[in-house]
Amino acid sequence: MHARTKDEWRQLVLSGRRALTPELRTAEDRALVALVTQGIAGGATVCAYVPTALEPGSVDFLDALRQVAGRVLVPVTREPGPLHWSEFTGADGLTDARYGLREPTGPVWEPDEIRSAETIFVPALAVDRRGVRLGRGAGFYDRTLGLAASDARLITVVRDEELVSELPEDPHDVRMGWALTPGSGLVPLGDR
Repeated sequence: MHARTKDEWRQLVLSGRRALTPELRTAEDRALVALVTQGIAGGATVCAYVPTALEPGSVDFLDALRQVAGRVLVPVTREPGPLHWSEFTGADGLTDARYGLREPTGPVWEPDEIRSAETIFVPALAVDRRGVRLGRGAGFYDRTLGLAASDARLITVVRDEELVSELPEDPHDVRMGWALTPGSGLVPLGDR
């Protein structure tokens, strides 16, 4: 049996996410909010993202982060290159954007604003125990995470089933330090 390619992993994870019942999705989203309110992340600045319908988490997750952090920045996509950032001020401050995303309507900062974040939540389809993250394949985060402070906590948010033993890795992939899952909480990855 051959090892799965990144595209095969993406298809597998997305099909599993599409099969989730609304009740399970809601329960997992609530669990993630509870973990944030228990203090897994904080600091003057936290970078996160506005979850899509097929990603773990919700706007409630971002609202919870706002309660424990000085400010919460979320991505604004500009092509080509790394992500720009804008402050999340609540669901009312979001608008529809490219790629089926929602983005803030407020001021936009340059990509290097990520350096101000002590904690960075990164979306993923899956992550392995070594910290190898599987994204959607566009490379926005791989181009962005190199701008983060060297001591920033890189946390990827996945469902429990999406924390796997090993994923394919490319030289440009940036490894995560932790996975946040609804059932297991904050899980150290790699040598942590």
